[in-house]
Amino acid sequence: MDKQRLLDTFSDLVSIYSPSLSERLVCDYLSSKLSELGFTLHEDLVGEKIGGNSGNLYGFLPGDESLEPLLFCAHMDTVEPAKGKKAVFHDDGSITSNGDTILGCDALSGVSAIIEAVTAIKEENVNHRPIEVLFCVAEEIYGLGSKYFDYSMVKSKESYTLDLSGEIGEAAYKAPSLLTFDIIVKGKSAHSNFKCKESVNAVIIAAKALAQIKTGRINENSTCNIGLIQGGRAPNIVPDLCAVKGEIRSYSHDETFRLLDKVVEIFSKVTEEHGAKMEFAHEIRISAYETPLDHPVIKRFQNVCKKLDIHCRLCSTLGGSDNNNIEQHGINGLVLAAAMNGCHSCEECTSVGELEKITEITMELMKGEI
Repeated sequence: MDKQRLLDTFSDLVSIYSPSLSERLVCDYLSSKLSELGFTLHEDLVGEKIGGNSGNLYGFLPGDESLEPLLFCAHMDTVEPAKGKKAVFHDDGSITSNGDTILGCDALSGVSAIIEAVTAIKEENVNHRPIEVLFCVAEEIYGLGSKYFDYSMVKSKESYTLDLSGEIGEAAYKAPSLLTFDIIVKGKSAHSNFKCKESVNAVIIAAKALAQIKTGRINENSTCNIGLIQGGRAPNIVPDLCAVKGEIRSYSHDETFRLLDKVVEIFSKVTEEHGAKMEFAHEIRISAYETPLDHPVIKRFQNVCKKLDIHCRLCSTLGGSDNNNIEQHGINGLVLAAAMNGCHSCEECTSVGELEKITEITMELMKGEI
């Protein structure tokens, strides 16, 4: 591994503006790198489907055919604010943005580790397993890019997604289903000082319903959140519409629907009691997975960490990733902590040491010696 080359790749990637649906320049950068490394590449047309300027980038690198292929995944997009972001390297080894933007180590740290791991293996002429890579678009929009990827071209039965915050050596084997819901309460508008007796205040009715809904951590498996309430036109007009948007997450796919049914039941009852109506819609964004703890994809990761003297800790996460979609196609995997800290904030940071460690782990997984 060439530490400076790794840091240069990370710095290059961070300097590219690549919010969700605008990953074109990152995709072009990676296409050039991967072509030089001998990958056969395929960029799909998902960007056209979801309104972006780039597709998912898939690559295959032949290797020792006596070893099973492995898929390595990370996403190309970042959240905002990201315009003008750059990596600032500090004397203590930490890497931050300038404080006005995110850094983008979510998940460009993972992307950098994958590129450097392959580069080092090729440079050292090390025997390695067949390697597949998948760099996804629009992961930050509920894994939208990987949702529509054509997995029939993937040869691997196991995968590692580099997209988890936490100490290097942590890996998520379990993640939730996530659904979003939209409810519109329909009342009756009137001037607040005149025909108020004929009015039906949609905002008040929505508030009464929301007061009966448990939010936050519902139990050890599930959460519910109300993220947006919108209604009304003016202080002196009784609002006839109120829109409520929320989400439910659960390790149990069925539980997400049971909790959703409860939300709908409460709103239906309250709106009926107050002479209002409601409209309701929901969408499943990602589906839950749980990789068995005795699965080879986990055992291999544990053995690599042991070899590198890195503490290994398996965990569950209530966050989603591209692995949620990968698992739905019969490919078991882990989501690895990948030198990402303070994600989705201007305090986002990583470090030289963390980038080196996740690259070392990735290299060992690719070699196939364990």
